[in-house]
Amino acid sequence: MIPPIASRFVAGESPAEALDHVRELNDRDVKAILNLLGEHYDDRGPADEDAEAYLRLVDDIEGADLDACISVKPSQIGLDAGTEVFRENVERIADYAAARDVFVWIDMEDHTTTDATLDAYEELARRHEGGVGVCVQANLRRTADDLERLADVPGKVRLVKGAYDEPESVAITEKAAVDDAYEEYLEYMFEHFEGGIAVGSHDPKMISRAKELHDEYGTDFEVQMLMGVREDAQFDLADEYEVWQYVPYGGKWLSYFYRRVMERKENLLFALRAVLGR
Repeated sequence: MIPPIASRFVAGESPAEALDHVRELNDRDVKAILNLLGEHYDDRGPADEDAEAYLRLVDDIEGADLDACISVKPSQIGLDAGTEVFRENVERIADYAAARDVFVWIDMEDHTTTDATLDAYEELARRHEGGVGVCVQANLRRTADDLERLADVPGKVRLVKGAYDEPESVAITEKAAVDDAYEEYLEYMFEHFEGGIAVGSHDPKMISRAKELHDEYGTDFEVQMLMGVREDAQFDLADEYEVWQYVPYGGKWLSYFYRRVMERKENLLFALRAVLGR
């Protein structure tokens, strides 16, 4: 059982618990991106097992008639075991989900995975006429070229600032410069994409900029935030814009919870108050 201190950020260990959380979100006009926690499997066995779990999750979403989709990590479904393992599993998941009208996001991991991830995304998004999405990271120096490549692909692209500790040779490392790049890439997307823009940020400045660009260009967009982070803002935004919450669940919750607590001062204070009972 997940302790109360972690349940702010993780929706339970089972799919049933995660789907209960999705129902609560949907009641407040927020949609859900479900992610089974797990990553960096060197062997094919556990990668195949998690791929099968995603197929069952797709069935659960279809049967429950919820506003929800799924998000998979390449290293979770086989990339560390070999590109061919990843491609087999991500294609299997995307094909299965498309037949049941469930959208699939492919998360982005560190820079060494970018080419394999984008290649898989482009092929599957074209195969399924937009039923697949991918994440790109504003801190990577290659992202301008990647966005140009993806502009006419009929899927969705989530723009995030980037959470991986990348070398300076491939990434912008100063926060202010990353923020500038994020705004620059947002404007490019609103100008050149026909839609399918996902603003993956909790930063009020970036969300406000997206609203301005939407008013200027008329391009559709959605906002995506993590479970447990600025949830009041998520519900407020959902009154006017399409909002999706990234909802992790599963037995491998401890390392994810630790990352969420350590990455933001507010999250650390929340955890400390919970421990101290205040």
